[in-house]
Amino acid sequence: MAAAKKKNLVYPVLGVGGRLIDTHCHLDMQPYGDDLAEVIDRAARHGVDRIVTVGIDLASSRSAIRLAEESPGVFATIGVHPHNVAGITEDDYRQLQALADNPVVVAYGEIGLDFHYNYAPADVQIEHFARQVNLAKQLELPLVVHDRDAHREVLDILTKAHPFPAGGVMHCFSGDSAFARAVVDLGFHVSIPGVVTFKKAEVLQTAVREVPLDRIILETDGPFLAPEPRRGRRNEPALMLFTAQKVAELKGLGLDEVAAATTANAEKLFRLPRAVK
Repeated sequence: MAAAKKKNLVYPVLGVGGRLIDTHCHLDMQPYGDDLAEVIDRAARHGVDRIVTVGIDLASSRSAIRLAEESPGVFATIGVHPHNVAGITEDDYRQLQALADNPVVVAYGEIGLDFHYNYAPADVQIEHFARQVNLAKQLELPLVVHDRDAHREVLDILTKAHPFPAGGVMHCFSGDSAFARAVVDLGFHVSIPGVVTFKKAEVLQTAVREVPLDRIILETDGPFLAPEPRRGRRNEPALMLFTAQKVAELKGLGLDEVAAATTANAEKLFRLPRAVK
């Protein structure tokens, strides 16, 4: 018997002039190694015309900058992820501070706490999260915060460091409505990943309904966390259309309205140009 023919994926369609921004993707990671140019082109064809590629240590921060310099519409962040802080050195901090001068750098992160995997000891994570928060403030860059199973500790550090004149975002938001309100009260944005499309993501879906639209931005966290109907496969910026569609459904709004609002929010937070160079 002949194998069933694979169906082409049908993407949601933005209106004329509609655009989206993937505010958090890891374009330097191996899953994009063979077809990165195609991934970026496919995103642009579907209206995702800007991508923020994220540093998780010194090497990937440099890679993010290089990709942003080479690819119109791509911007970079710098920082050391909680998984990687056990090996951070004083020289790393000096080099990160120097990298911040590059005009393609739009934020500091991904930084934060991860008490799920605990690849670095909790006390080391807390020390370097607090230090990087203060460095981001010194550099006048918005924060990109990773939080997994550490809501209370993350809020404690951010509350002590408040205010944040450059703003920040709780990346790949995984909390409930109360945590979302606390994040917004700190002046942060809430970034919604493809997880919101999962059937059992009721807690996140409720939070999305309650967070003001002017505090929501969207992300893939690619190559991870692909939305339905590509769950379990490689994620990429074009698939963020499905996330935007779900947010629109939860908000009782049109896709274009959500696209316009989240794009404007991301442009303001990261001080992005309104048009691709």
